[in-house]
Amino acid sequence: MFQNKSIFITGGTGSFGKEFCIFLIKKKIPFHKIVLFSRDEFKQSNFSDYLKVNFPKDFKKIRFIIGDVRDSDRLKYALSDIDIVIHAAALKQVPAAEYNPIEFVKTNILGAQNIIESCFLNNVDKVIALSTDKAVAPKNLYGATKLCSDKLFISANNIIGKKKTKFSVVRYGNVNNSRGSVIPLFKHYDEMGKSLPVTNLNMTRFSIKMEDAINLVYIAMKKSFGGEIFIPKIKSYKLSDLVKAINPKKGFRITGVRYGEKMHEELINFDESEHIYNFGKYYIHFTDNLMSHKIKNSIKKIKKFKIEKKFSYNSKDNTYLSIKELRKILLEK
Repeated sequence: MFQNKSIFITGGTGSFGKEFCIFLIKKKIPFHKIVLFSRDEFKQSNFSDYLKVNFPKDFKKIRFIIGDVRDSDRLKYALSDIDIVIHAAALKQVPAAEYNPIEFVKTNILGAQNIIESCFLNNVDKVIALSTDKAVAPKNLYGATKLCSDKLFISANNIIGKKKTKFSVVRYGNVNNSRGSVIPLFKHYDEMGKSLPVTNLNMTRFSIKMEDAINLVYIAMKKSFGGEIFIPKIKSYKLSDLVKAINPKKGFRITGVRYGEKMHEELINFDESEHIYNFGKYYIHFTDNLMSHKIKNSIKKIKKFKIEKKFSYNSKDNTYLSIKELRKILLEK
């Protein structure tokens, strides 16, 4: 299905965008081109140099475009002749969102709508938008903007008309060692010999490897009908265990939970769970939109995968990573 396809990645020089591009190259996907769309010319230059050295044969099929998802005109031009879009661009820092709310609205919500409209205009085949556990029953503005973004992408399937574009969402938790997350923050403080700034030792978080996040997006690219949310089955960790894994001497200081932060995150809330189907390594939330329009005739085929009992899939009532597993994660780059 990827033969001669053109793949467009927003946030293309972010952690996910770069790794997904490398994944497609290493997997020898027979794509026509990959377009990396981002705002940072310095990151584009660095990643371009990296690809030239490590993947010289494939580099000729990689394009770099400077632009912002806030700029609808730029998107409409950049998405010309694109078949598949992976929307990874977002503002993500919880405290920054509370202090600069309108900036998060412009990027995460209005930017999502710009993607949708530009994809319609260019008759893109498929769009996969990346989401977060913070979009489930959001407590902070960042989570609220991502919930709005998810709703926009799912609801876009209602207005397709004769267009062929399909919109789906992939929702997962914290990517291990990703920029801005707690693991590199703790490692940084530990390397400086300073006590770790712990918000609350009882706090828990989901954890996912970058390769697992990438694989789920790849599955969504292949299998999505349009209108569903893909959710991985992943473990959690306790902040107290992370402290022990990094610094056995327990050199930490309690800073208090920041405004907008949750003690525990959710990937599926109790109300959503009535539409959840179990597909082994991941769940799919078949939204009302999808159930009524996309797979009505195929419902008997997937009925056996439906989870009948309502539940909450949260980081507290979940399987935890051991301290040994956390230490292994800490060695990863």
